[in-house]
Amino acid sequence: MTLTQLKYIVAVDNYKSFAKASKKLFITQPTLSMQIKKLENELELLLFDRTRMPVIATDIGLKIIKQARKIISESNEVFDIINNESNQVSGKFRLAVIPTIAPYLLPKFLKNFVENNKELELTIEELQTEQIVDGIRKDEIDAGVVATPLSQKDITEIPIYYEPFYAYVSQKHKLYKSDKISGKELDINDIWLLKEGHCFRDQVINICSSSNDQPNKKKKVLNFEGATLETLVRMVENSFGMTLIPYLLAKEIESTKKHKLIKEFKNPIPKREISIIFQRSFLKRKIILKIQEEIIKHISNELTNKKSGYVVELY
Repeated sequence: MTLTQLKYIVAVDNYKSFAKASKKLFITQPTLSMQIKKLENELELLLFDRTRMPVIATDIGLKIIKQARKIISESNEVFDIINNESNQVSGKFRLAVIPTIAPYLLPKFLKNFVENNKELELTIEELQTEQIVDGIRKDEIDAGVVATPLSQKDITEIPIYYEPFYAYVSQKHKLYKSDKISGKELDINDIWLLKEGHCFRDQVINICSSSNDQPNKKKKVLNFEGATLETLVRMVENSFGMTLIPYLLAKEIESTKKHKLIKEFKNPIPKREISIIFQRSFLKRKIILKIQEEIIKHISNELTNKKSGYVVELY
């Protein structure tokens, strides 16, 4: 039994496919199949049910794969311990960021971070929160930048900043002439939402919940859910409804001709907590703290203030 074989069986379990696992591992499928078969022969048992699609682990296979994950994680810690003792930030680091943060935050700090940490091989993915948490648990991702709190026992959260929400209102909307709006004026049936799976969607619904008892709410005549905030913004700019947007996107729009469509909230202002998350046992804290430090350096000081407004909970 080798560490490589253990990594192979974990990969097949992650992707539920020999073909997908071989691509991710940058090896041929016959090589992957041969090594796993060799391990099965050594253990004298079947790790995977190959008659099922997608491929699933056998009952005994699941137990062995669980132990394999622990062994792989502990073997990686050897290199993490060495890097932690070094003054340099080096090695490989896999970061994931949710789509409602990535386009607006990454361009602010990433260039400086890379230039200041040239010994670090950084890989960044844009994924939804559920995918990030799953990736962290499977050791496919080292850390994620997401909206919190998640309240997951095995996940550590370090808050970085608190981002206010803004309304983005078309010129034909009844709230367009308002200087500021309140959550009580919002009607969930009158707001463009992201698709399910986006935590931003859940937070918007939570903000609107205070208006649930309002009479004469608008009946929804068009059902549309966007994959990105940009799509929702374009809908509003074409004189169609309203949506909610985060602070960093609002600041980008403020410098354009569309700035009049942005409406602030009255106090208390709804905010979302943005944190960097990772597994509790994770050793690359030096890199995480460097990322946190660089982000704070490149965002407005007002975003680090939790006291004003309130943090919108996640469902």
